[in-house]
Amino acid sequence: MDFQLTPRQRELQARVRAFADEVLKPNAAKWDEEEAYPEPMVRRAAELGFLGLTIPEEYGGSGIAGPIESILVIEELARGCANTAEIVFDALLGPMQVVLHFGSEALRKRFLPMAARGEHIMGIAITEPHAGSGATDMLSRARVEGDSVIIKGTKAYVEDVVSMSSVLVYVKFDDRPGAKSIGGLIVERNRPGFSIGPARKKMGVRGCTQANLTFEECRVPKENLIVPPGEFGKLMAAFNLERCGNAAMSLGIATAAMEEAIAYAKTRVQFGRPLCEFQGLQWKLARMAMQLDAARLLVYRAVSNAASGFPSMKEASMAKAYANEMGVTLTNEALQIFGGLGYLRECPIERHVRDARAWGIAGGTVEIQLNNIASELFGRRFSQWPTTAATPKT
Repeated sequence: MDFQLTPRQRELQARVRAFADEVLKPNAAKWDEEEAYPEPMVRRAAELGFLGLTIPEEYGGSGIAGPIESILVIEELARGCANTAEIVFDALLGPMQVVLHFGSEALRKRFLPMAARGEHIMGIAITEPHAGSGATDMLSRARVEGDSVIIKGTKAYVEDVVSMSSVLVYVKFDDRPGAKSIGGLIVERNRPGFSIGPARKKMGVRGCTQANLTFEECRVPKENLIVPPGEFGKLMAAFNLERCGNAAMSLGIATAAMEEAIAYAKTRVQFGRPLCEFQGLQWKLARMAMQLDAARLLVYRAVSNAASGFPSMKEASMAKAYANEMGVTLTNEALQIFGGLGYLRECPIERHVRDARAWGIAGGTVEIQLNNIASELFGRRFSQWPTTAATPKT
């Protein structure tokens, strides 16, 4: 068992870290304060080849990155700017992986080259106003009419709406309960009947705008159907990889907070000596370092074991749940070390605390990941559906 990165992986990691330190960090607070989409940085990331790392050469990418390299890139970018990292994360491990693995050759040729050049960002729409963790309760419907699929419904909490050119929509094709009727298809932004609602104000990662999407008899070509109803498991397999990318966001944000806290503890003097000389602070930082490394090892293990291209549900859920909780804990501990300064908007720790909180909700809540882990432990799937109808009280 080798815990060392290869020379090529270290070189890639160093290249991304330099970009994060030199370009992203100086601008991250500005994009957060202005709630501005970091378009120049996403364009620069594309020029540096970061967006095409997982896309094969025949589709315009470099094809040099597998899951572990993608995690390294996302982690380093999130250490510099969570907003830029989220866009790159979606490009590397999001819907484009569904296109690559399950899309037709026509869809691959249509979308992947543009994605590699940074000219096409694809969002993802699963959640609805009344269907969050219980995604199979979704009300959005699609029907096939000749060579078209017609969609009607509303999706909620969709990220990156300013930048996205299309969206991978999860929708039901009939009224069967559960996941058997759910499929996935691509809807381009300019399709008639597709509209984007007003931006919603968020707590963190504020440069990536979030809004609801409405589909009112929206007609798309039938060839945009990537995963037909009855094959929902394919979408979930791809989602396990995306969940590891989510965990890498937590790693990067927590690493930034850890580095800030260590630097501050070296220079902040109280009672005549630096904070780092107080044993209580030493223990706090030591525990933070252990938690960060434990989370990193869980994430790296999950993606390293992804022999088929996608991690197992158990390992992905363990990585995501632990990294998400670690990110919240560690950034809050870093704020405590900074004291009153950490609570001010002028301090980057305040932003890290807000940015860290998003990832335990996005991509499947921590609680859903724990359900997944328990299902693997007991060798069965625990249904969230009631086994018998509730009896009303009289």
